[in-house]
Amino acid sequence: MFRLLRNFQGLQAKVEGARTCALFSRTLRPAATVALSKRMASSDGYRIEQDTFGELKVPNDKYYGAQTVRSMMNFKIGGLSERMPIQIIKAFGILKRAAAEVNVKYGLDAKIAGGIVKAANEVIAGKLDDHFPLVVWQTGSGTQTNMNVNEVISNRAIQILGGKLGSKDPVHPNDHVNKSQSSNDTFPTAMHIAAAKEVHEVLLPGLQKLHDALEDKAKEFADIIKIGRTHTQDAVPLSLGQEFSGYVQQIKYSMERIKAAMPRIYELAAGGTAVGTGLNTRIGFAEKVAAKVSELTGLPFITAPNKFEALAAHDALVELSGAMNVVACSLMKVANDIRFLGSGPRSGLGELILPENEPGSSIMPGKVNPTQCEAITMVAAQVMGNHVAVTVGGSNGHFELNVFKPLMIKNVLNSAQLIGDSCVSFTDHCVVGIQADTERIEKLMNESLMLVTALNPHIGYDKAAKIAKAAHKEGTTLKEMAVKLGFLTPEQFEQWVKPHEMLGPK
Repeated sequence: MFRLLRNFQGLQAKVEGARTCALFSRTLRPAATVALSKRMASSDGYRIEQDTFGELKVPNDKYYGAQTVRSMMNFKIGGLSERMPIQIIKAFGILKRAAAEVNVKYGLDAKIAGGIVKAANEVIAGKLDDHFPLVVWQTGSGTQTNMNVNEVISNRAIQILGGKLGSKDPVHPNDHVNKSQSSNDTFPTAMHIAAAKEVHEVLLPGLQKLHDALEDKAKEFADIIKIGRTHTQDAVPLSLGQEFSGYVQQIKYSMERIKAAMPRIYELAAGGTAVGTGLNTRIGFAEKVAAKVSELTGLPFITAPNKFEALAAHDALVELSGAMNVVACSLMKVANDIRFLGSGPRSGLGELILPENEPGSSIMPGKVNPTQCEAITMVAAQVMGNHVAVTVGGSNGHFELNVFKPLMIKNVLNSAQLIGDSCVSFTDHCVVGIQADTERIEKLMNESLMLVTALNPHIGYDKAAKIAKAAHKEGTTLKEMAVKLGFLTPEQFEQWVKPHEMLGPK
């Protein structure tokens, strides 16, 4: 009976192990990762690892350990779509490599450091992405993600050095990978690394591309004179190029605002450890880590001058998000103008002809819509919403630690990526293909009553207003009504009302 019971328990354990593997293998892995995983697998399907709370089963084909598994058990929130941004994971890879290389100078065994560096490089290269399953919605300090990274790098380094997976020997996740570090300073450091890289690799290139395309259009449209509009009503003339030059300046300022926020992003919290004092680090560690991160990324990172601020507040991220919020406002204005100026094709303003990219209706044949304008304005709305979350998160630093870190960086990275990507899409599929309908533009301009403004210096505001109101009421032209009222001759009207001379000061 005892033997049967023991056999049954063994069978049950194997079934539980299989279920655990199925639970934790929720995404497809790259070929390189699959090859590594095969070397880790055993017939039981799982191994036993432990944290300070006890033992847990860990899938054999995963490099993470007990603390990661425990986080997955405790925070089943959102699933795949809510995983920690991969940019943070790669930023952690950069930080852990930098810390290992610096720690060699402070006594870390060179062989252990070498294993950590090799494993961290695989994290940076994206070869181990499938081993980071944790979601954003966890501890507000990001501790579980820091330990997820520590465990993955530790186990992969152990494997590289020929040790036993899960043994924490010869590479310990806390004592070696996390040496001279705390989650409280590593997560904000990773936040700043990830944000800076996203800004330089996605956000600014996208804005620059849009700026250049709009600038080309401003030059192309320089000699096309059209009617201006204020309050959505007819106003005095300007050139289409002048109108587009306003958009160009908005995007130029957008880039300048982003760049102006970056000096605070370049400040790294590494070296502050638990509360900002630098407990368990060595003098010079913080500066050396920042220099190494700068070397690895090519960006001008420095150590934060005050680690207490760097841990307890994330005003730098709120500032960057605020700059992106202004960018979103600019993009909303530019895209709305372009779609309204392109409205039609027969019943709208119709001054611009927008590229036709896809069918626009499932019921109305032949309909084409300004979809790129719609996409980028939705992005703008999302960025504005993201900034609200970042603002709330940034305002909740309590005493020595802000505990809204994952929320904040998720939204900052999302905003940067969405703006950068949407600017490229808007440029490639809309802006570069915009054409001016010069016939429509000229017709609307010549019919506008606000050309009467040119008469103010000659006959005065009151008489000019009478001409405009009477012409509108009777459906005649300005010229006809001006002559009818006896305020000027046809020749004077032709001499004084010249749209091309109304584009600037005299």
